[in-house]
Amino acid sequence: MTQRKSFETEIEAVDDTAVPRDMAPSLGDLWSRRTILKGLGAAGLFATTSTSLVALGACDKPAARGFNFKELARGVDQTHHVAEGYDADILIRWGDAVLVDAPAFDPQNQTADGQRRQFGYNNDYVGFVPLPYGSGASDHGLLCVNHEYTNADLMFPDLTDAMAASAEQVDVLMAAHGGTIVEIGRDAGGKWRPVPGGAYNRRITALDTEIEIAGPAAGHDRLRTAADPKGKRVIGTVNNCAGGVTPWGTYLMAEENVNIYFAGTLPDGHPEEANYKRMGIPGDKMGWARFHDRFDIGKEPNEANRFGWVVEVDPLDPAAAPRKHTALGRFKHEGCENAATKDGRLAIYMGDDQQFEYLYKFVSAAKFDTKDRAANRGLLDEGTLYVARFEQDGTGIWRPLVHGQNGLDASHGFASQADVLIEARRAADILGATPLDRPEDVQPDPLTQRIYVALTNNAKRTADKVDSVNSRAKNLWGQIVEIAPEDGDHGSERFSWTLLVACGDPAKPDVKAQWNEATTGDGWFACPDNLAVDGKGRLWVATDQGEKWSETSGAADGIFALQTDGNGRGTARRFFRVPVGAEMCGPCFTPDSTTLFVAVQHPAADGTEDFEGFRRASTFNDPATRWPDFAADMPPRPSVLAIREKKGGLIGG
Repeated sequence: MTQRKSFETEIEAVDDTAVPRDMAPSLGDLWSRRTILKGLGAAGLFATTSTSLVALGACDKPAARGFNFKELARGVDQTHHVAEGYDADILIRWGDAVLVDAPAFDPQNQTADGQRRQFGYNNDYVGFVPLPYGSGASDHGLLCVNHEYTNADLMFPDLTDAMAASAEQVDVLMAAHGGTIVEIGRDAGGKWRPVPGGAYNRRITALDTEIEIAGPAAGHDRLRTAADPKGKRVIGTVNNCAGGVTPWGTYLMAEENVNIYFAGTLPDGHPEEANYKRMGIPGDKMGWARFHDRFDIGKEPNEANRFGWVVEVDPLDPAAAPRKHTALGRFKHEGCENAATKDGRLAIYMGDDQQFEYLYKFVSAAKFDTKDRAANRGLLDEGTLYVARFEQDGTGIWRPLVHGQNGLDASHGFASQADVLIEARRAADILGATPLDRPEDVQPDPLTQRIYVALTNNAKRTADKVDSVNSRAKNLWGQIVEIAPEDGDHGSERFSWTLLVACGDPAKPDVKAQWNEATTGDGWFACPDNLAVDGKGRLWVATDQGEKWSETSGAADGIFALQTDGNGRGTARRFFRVPVGAEMCGPCFTPDSTTLFVAVQHPAADGTEDFEGFRRASTFNDPATRWPDFAADMPPRPSVLAIREKKGGLIGG
C-alpha cells in the first residue's frame, strides 16, 4: 500500500489542482526538487528534505531576491498575527494525539503513559520529509518536531515550581521532552491536517526511548554507567533545540542545555569535575534527580557525558533506534543544518548556544548516497569536527579538533579522540577559536553557498572583549554573520566573513544597529535565533528575546524576512508575531515554498510582568493568555502552525 493511498484513507484526498494555475508558482520562480533529482550528478545538485536546497558546486550570484508582502505591525498581545493575505492555521498542539491509542488531552489529569502518545511540549525545531520519500511532494509528508523543555508551572494546576513536582508529574515532564514524528497532509480545501494513526507516527522521549551511542566515544570508559556498563546505550534525549534533515531523509536533533537536568555533587577530586564545570553541570532546574538517580552526578558520575550530542532519527523506520553521534562533538548544540561539499561529502554546521562559545562544523569522511539510504547509516560516525576562528581582516579558518594535533594530546589531558569530543569546548579553547555572542542557528544559502549564522546576544561582553565579529559591548540585540566558504566549497578550511546586520533599534544611536535604511520601525528586530532559507534562496529569521523582550525591542518575537543581496541587502520585514510570553521557533518550508511551518513555544511564559494589563507571573491557574484554544478549561499550549498565502502562492511573494 503506497503512502499516498494510506493518506487518502485517513483524510479527504489531496486535490492537486486546488491552486489555480495562474496562482501557482512557476518553475522559474523557485528550485524544483523533482527537477533537481533528475539532474543529480557529481557536479550537480541534490534534493534535501530540510528547509533548503544545497548545491554541490558554487553557483553564479542570482538576481536580487526581494520580498513582496505587506509588513505586519509590531506589537504584543494574547494571540498570533500574520501578514495580510496569509492564513496561519493551528496544525498540532501540546497534548494532541500522535499515536492511534492516545487518550484525549485532559490537562487536569495528565499521565506519563498518555503524554508519551501525545504531542510533546515546547515545540522548537520543525523539519519536513516529503512522502513518498524522494518525491519532493509539498502536500504530504512527515513533520519532525523537537520538544526542547517544559514549563511545569504552565502545565499543571497549583504547581508553581518544577522542583516541587511529584514523581508522576516528573515522568509526565520527561515524556513531554524529546521529539515527535507525525504524518501530515493537505485536505481538499488546502488545509494541513495530521493523519490519525499514521504508519510513521512516533514519539521519542526522555523517559523511555532507548538510543544507541555511535562514533569515536561510543563504549569509552567515560560513557559507561551502572545501567549501561558497555557505554553504548542511553535512555532518552533532552533539551532538543534546533536540528536538521539529512539528504537521505533522516532527522537530526540537537541537544542543547543539558546541564539543567543534572543535580548532585561529584566526589572531591573527581576527574570529570573540570569537564562538568565547563558545561555548567550541575545546573538543576527540573528536579528529575529526586526520582531518577541517573540525573544525580553524585550517584552516577558519567551519565552527564551521555548528553550534549546530535541525535539522528530515521522517520521512515519507526522501529529503528535513534543514534547519538559522538563524532559531532559534545557541547550545547543549537542546530545542525547541512550542505554538501564539492566532492559529495556532508558538512554539518553547529552553534554552541552560550555566551562566548563557538561555531563548529563537521565534515564526513565519506560521500553520501541519496539513492541508497542504508549506505549512509554510519556516515556521521567518521569525519572531522572543526571550530571557527574569525580574523579581524574578514577572513577565517576552520581548525580541526583532531587528537594528536595542535596540542590536543596527552599534555593537555586528551588521551584519545573520544576525550577531544567529550570535551569539545576545552579542545576549542586550546585551538584559539573565536568566542561569539551566543552562536545559534546556522543556515546555508543554496544559491550562493554562503552561510548565515545567528548570534543571539551577549549582555556579558565588556568593552575590552569587543572585536570585529562581536562589535558591541553589552550586546542585548545580536547580529547575523555571513560566511563565504573558500571557492564556494563547504569542505574548505578557509572562509571570508562579514556582518549582514547588527540588530536592535536603528533610531537609537547608542544601540549601534546596522540595517538597510529601507528597514522600517516595524521591520527591525532583536535576538535572531532560528534561520530558514526558502526555495528562492531568501533568508527568514525567527527571534528569541526571552524575558527581556520589553527591553530589547518592546514587541513580541516573530518571523522576519531579511534580504541578503542587491540594493535591499540588510532590509528586514516583519511577517508573523507570537502571543505574549512565547518564543518563535522552527521556520520550515515545504519544497515548493507555498507553506511555512512555524513553532510557537511556551506561550504565556516569558516577561509577562511587563505585559500591559497583566503585569504578574503567569501560571496554569492564571495565564497571561490561553492561546491557542482560548477556553477556560485549557492552559496555553505550545503549537505548530501552517502558514499559507490565501491564493496558494509563494510565501513572501
